[in-house]
Amino acid sequence: MNDTFLTLNALCEGIYKEKGSKFLSFAMPVCDAKTAMETVKEYRKRFYDARHVCFAFKIGTEKSETRANDDGEPSGTAGQPILGQINAANLTNVLIIVVRYFGGVLLGTGGLHQAYKTAAADALFNGKIIEQIIENQINIAFEYPILNSVMKIAKDFDLKITTLNLENNCTMQIAVRESLAAIVTQKLTETNGVVLQH
Repeated sequence: MNDTFLTLNALCEGIYKEKGSKFLSFAMPVCDAKTAMETVKEYRKRFYDARHVCFAFKIGTEKSETRANDDGEPSGTAGQPILGQINAANLTNVLIIVVRYFGGVLLGTGGLHQAYKTAAADALFNGKIIEQIIENQINIAFEYPILNSVMKIAKDFDLKITTLNLENNCTMQIAVRESLAAIVTQKLTETNGVVLQH
């Protein structure tokens, strides 16, 4: 079972110049569509004097959410080639914005397609692609005396404890690698006194 995905570790930038037009590209990791759209809004404010601020993003590892926007460029000449670069690199949870400063010479649809594609590719070339693990969160409750049994399971499977509340009734949230979720859940439920919470 594949429980990893590729994304960017941080913001990276690129540039492409053609016939006086300048295409500034910015590629970055994002975790949801709302954040992506807020970021686009910020870039539109920041580059208020640019002719176009086009973008594409892909979010999620299952039924991925994608969006491509031409921002006034001829349909399919900006957003789609940007998205094409995200797909070509097999990335997700990524937003690429390309800001165009018009240089006075029309590039035509083929020229625009090539310019946005190349600008997006340059940003990705300057970035660092990382592999991330898809994790499931498991919430459990148990009595304090069986803490050691629970901790042994956490240690055996190298689990990340994200929250831990040690009172009479203990609660814990664990981040589990997706491919191990079923076996870890089984081990926890087999431990007397552990209750899975939903």
